[in-house]
Amino acid sequence: MRNPNQAVEELTLILMYLTRYNETLIPGYPDDIRSLKGYSFSAINKLANDELIYQGKHPSKSKYISFSDEGIQRAQELLNEYNIADWKNGE
Repeated sequence: MRNPNQAVEELTLILMYLTRYNETLIPGYPDDIRSLKGYSFSAINKLANDELIYQGKHPSKSKYISFSDEGIQRAQELLNEYNIADWKNGE
């Protein structure tokens, strides 16, 4: 059984991942995978401290996050654990 704080962090990562979008920041480089920050600030800060997401140079002013490679991998693992299909990957 997960404690409530852990569940909020995991579910926040899952929701941000499911509502992600791609943004081309530098032509010729891979797209940045982003999501809006409309979730619990404490959960977002914990995910950033765990280096699963990046909040940008000014976290309090930024409206979006970017996923780290580890964050993408962890979100995909959590989708499997929670038995949730990733509709953006056609699952």
